[in-house]
Amino acid sequence: MDTRINKYLSESGYCSRREADRLIAQQKIKINGQLAEIGSKVSKEDIITVNGIPISRPDDWVYLAFNKPVGIVSTTDLLIKNNMIDFMRYNTRIFHVGRLDKDSEGLILMTNDGDIVNKILRAENNHEKEYIVSVNKKITHDFIINMSKGVPILNTVTKPCTIKQISDKTFSIVLTEGLNRQIRRMCTYFGYQVVSLKRTRIMHIHLDVPVGKYRALTPTELQTLFQLIG
Repeated sequence: MDTRINKYLSESGYCSRREADRLIAQQKIKINGQLAEIGSKVSKEDIITVNGIPISRPDDWVYLAFNKPVGIVSTTDLLIKNNMIDFMRYNTRIFHVGRLDKDSEGLILMTNDGDIVNKILRAENNHEKEYIVSVNKKITHDFIINMSKGVPILNTVTKPCTIKQISDKTFSIVLTEGLNRQIRRMCTYFGYQVVSLKRTRIMHIHLDVPVGKYRALTPTELQTLFQLIG
């Protein structure tokens, strides 16, 4: 089945659809040697080039749940030390969906399906992500209540969230947004420092592999994921 050129490039993981349209307008994309136009359609048999470099779309999609260790950087830039691509050494080019701080560990999704990355990130603020957090001093009732109401950070106020105390210095938190170092900044606002932070769930996908390991998403997980992101 033919696919619009911008969707093809998005699914290949090369760039977003908007960026593809910009490259087409700049006459940098060719289909079988001819300049592509906005709305052009392509099939598997067509040869697509960007700046003269062939672009291929994987026939076999990869969807992984990876338990990122502390110290590994959420980047596909091989020039950055301790990047997750070198660490995983997966046999197909894959990239991460969203990020986890270098100092954090836990669940992060990896895939070679660029289209699903864009869809998940666009709808990120509607999807739950759950974390287990340990801090440097005893948690108070006021801390739990005030954190859950919303915290002023980064020139905004965080959305209300669900927080449950697990022990004297540990709590779980469920967010529906992804501000930069959000949990750490929220804790700092109330005078706490994060000692450890682990993401244990993204939407319906739970962390169930050892640190540094990964597994393929199950057919049921994938079906639900596609339904959630439309």
